[in-house]
Amino acid sequence: MLRAAAGAGRDYKRELMDLLDVQPGQTALDVGCGPGADLPELAERVGVSGTVIGVDRDPAMLTEARRRTRDLSAVEIREGDAHCLPVMPGSVDRAKIDRVLMHVAEPVDVLAQLHSVTRPGALIGLAEPDWDTLTVDAEDLGTSRAFTRYTTSEVVRHATIGRSLARHAEQAGFTVETVIATTPVFLDFQDADHTLGLGRNMQQAIQDGHIDEERGRRWFTSLSEGTFFASFMLVSVVCSR
Repeated sequence: MLRAAAGAGRDYKRELMDLLDVQPGQTALDVGCGPGADLPELAERVGVSGTVIGVDRDPAMLTEARRRTRDLSAVEIREGDAHCLPVMPGSVDRAKIDRVLMHVAEPVDVLAQLHSVTRPGALIGLAEPDWDTLTVDAEDLGTSRAFTRYTTSEVVRHATIGRSLARHAEQAGFTVETVIATTPVFLDFQDADHTLGLGRNMQQAIQDGHIDEERGRRWFTSLSEGTFFASFMLVSVVCSR
């Protein structure tokens, strides 16, 4: 998702990985691993004596994750739901969930699952956006605001989960160690459109009657003319078991 804001995307991922302090010989869990982009780095950090478990429910993502990690003996790819992790209780030393809780049915239940599968002393890294903070520069500021409201209320299931991460982590029994806010910035319209779904979500907002069609189309067209700017806040939380 942060391909467009590549610098900010790399920075928050690197910081989260460093704070997790993955050590050789440990068992590391990536919940919602997707195509396995982070699994090779986790495998490098746990070394030949460690284990990396990638869990996802999407068959296409699992296929790509297996392809990407086929030469990494430390990596195990498992099909499963974040609400019922296919992992033995108390077996994980490090775990991460990166931009997944905003999509699940019950984020608190997923965090409770993480508490169950991690060992005492384990570290857990969480990263989620707060879509209420999405800003898109346009002369028609009212439509930009309406687009953000639509994104928050209709597009993303838990659109403000970022701001709630620390509270939910504590409620699940974890101790919050670090909270960091990062702001990815998008200066390229095409990249932002691909990443943030500007055109796709505006079209849906028009169809759903949330934004006037002429106004919405004029707003979207204006974004590709001249200087472009968009941003949002992403919150990273590292907590201990």
